[in-house]
Amino acid sequence: SKGMPASEPVRLGRKRGLPPCPNPLFLKWLTELRDQAREKGLKIQYTYQKAISSLNKYPLPLQNAKEAKILQNFGDGICKILDEKLQRYYRENGPDAPIHALPEGAPPPGRQDNNSLAPSRKKNAAGDQGKDKGGGGRKKKREYMPQKRSGGYAVLLTLYRQSQIPGSKDYMFKMELQAEAQHLCDKSFTAPDLGSKYTAWSSVSTLIQKNLVIKTHNPARYSLTEEGLALAERLESVEQGTKDGPEGDREEVRSEGEEDAEEEEGGLRVVDLTGSDDDEEEKEEDRIHPAERPTCVAQPRSEIDGMGFSGKPQNSQATSRKLNGGCLLPGTYEIILCVDFIETTGGSNHRKQELVKELQRNGVTFDVRKLNVGDFLWVAREKVAPVPGQLRAPAGRELVLDYIIERKRMDDLCGSIIDGRFREQKFRLKRCGLRRPVYLVEECGTAASHLSLPETTLQQAIVNTQVVDGFFVKRVQDVRESAAYLTVMTRYLNKLYQNCTLICRSRELEGDGGSDEEERGTPSCSLISFAEFNHGAVKNKCQTVREVFARQLMQISGLSGDKAAAILEHYNTPHSLLTAYEQCASEAQKERLLSSIRYGKLKR
Repeated sequence: SKGMPASEPVRLGRKRGLPPCPNPLFLKWLTELRDQAREKGLKIQYTYQKAISSLNKYPLPLQNAKEAKILQNFGDGICKILDEKLQRYYRENGPDAPIHALPEGAPPPGRQDNNSLAPSRKKNAAGDQGKDKGGGGRKKKREYMPQKRSGGYAVLLTLYRQSQIPGSKDYMFKMELQAEAQHLCDKSFTAPDLGSKYTAWSSVSTLIQKNLVIKTHNPARYSLTEEGLALAERLESVEQGTKDGPEGDREEVRSEGEEDAEEEEGGLRVVDLTGSDDDEEEKEEDRIHPAERPTCVAQPRSEIDGMGFSGKPQNSQATSRKLNGGCLLPGTYEIILCVDFIETTGGSNHRKQELVKELQRNGVTFDVRKLNVGDFLWVAREKVAPVPGQLRAPAGRELVLDYIIERKRMDDLCGSIIDGRFREQKFRLKRCGLRRPVYLVEECGTAASHLSLPETTLQQAIVNTQVVDGFFVKRVQDVRESAAYLTVMTRYLNKLYQNCTLICRSRELEGDGGSDEEERGTPSCSLISFAEFNHGAVKNKCQTVREVFARQLMQISGLSGDKAAAILEHYNTPHSLLTAYEQCASEAQKERLLSSIRYGKLKR
């Protein structure tokens, strides 16, 4: 029993000391980065913390940061930072300086610092409970702040400035907002960067999610919430301050998702740890060559020269953009035939490939893409010069000419009449915003004998399309004649628009009314953009009560699109029509309720 106290320390012996980290320099730099991020309240501190834990568990020495990629939580961003620090270390201490031991006089970071990391983890675990109680956490959750010249930054500032104009509406439509916000943003609101599917407009969903912007109505209207207004006021004050003050304030506005990595040569540097090494080069090129911006047709050389290296447009450029905002001058665009991809794939592949081959044989410039309505149309595409150092030229703007073609073979026409698609397609073509719809009918008179509807019914449907619905109908015998018609139309439109200055208009703001020029026989030069046209023609998009009511009315036999439109002018909801019927004194009066409504061009 006397030997028990002597053996007690042996039985309760401490854990064996862990060996020192074989990569103390990397551990020291990561620890510094983590501490700097923690002081600023950045979330990236947790990323650095995970990397430190992985490094401490790795028992072998690393010769460079790229070797660390095999470790968990070491991405391209962290490896890039460590490599830069390693190169600077070699420059200061010589190429043969040891990297697996700290320089003399440096505090040992190794496992000692781990003791400060472990408690911090415990603090977080225990502190989460404390945060719920209102104490515990040292820093509250950081407020969202969009990065300067990002999409969210530009949208908030534009909506704020719009709200400050006396007598203005407190909302903006999408196309209007994109055009006004573009000069405040380095990325395009319509064309994604090469290799990415996101545009500057993608950040609007973040603003809505964070209750800074509210989206209402159809077409969508965007306006600021109270929180968004407060944040936009701060951004505006910073914007006004940086116009007069030094450029060093530019890091004041920072994205919540971006990470602050290191202090280098007196300025803070923002590094995206999840991005590739090429991101910064691409951003720099975007700043130097802002050709992707869709709000200005042709940027004169003096405007580009007048831009600072930071990519901020000067006042002269902003003024020019306002004046030239939606114009395509003669010679700055080319007419392109757009073919719906359904016309080239699926179904009778041989027949569809024949159309493509015929167009190529005729020398027609065409582009295959998804069209939400129609099978063929023409766009005026802006000519954009290639940018040095980029694989592809920036995407030019595209305005849709007023001609759209729906192609129907006789068997397809028969099927669409039976299942109701024929009427719906005509209705959607009328509402698409293009003023010259064309029906291209193939195999007239040759393929009707074996179909489930009599030929007379099909011929009557074609005549009604031309006479009643006001479509131009072109009859052809086969695919080759269809390709010939598209070729002739393409050449005709090239000649028709060769000396025209095209202006971009918005359906949301101006509607679909025909112009005086069109009535005089000259082509309309006020056109909608392809992006707005295709978005507005989506088949299953959210519909208003008025639109659904129109569809319901058109299901009644003998009730055409013109008749439905005339009824909607007087009764735009089912409730208003039912109320009018209830107010009728007799059954006879109910039967005559709609008889006095005139419809169509002739107002019959």
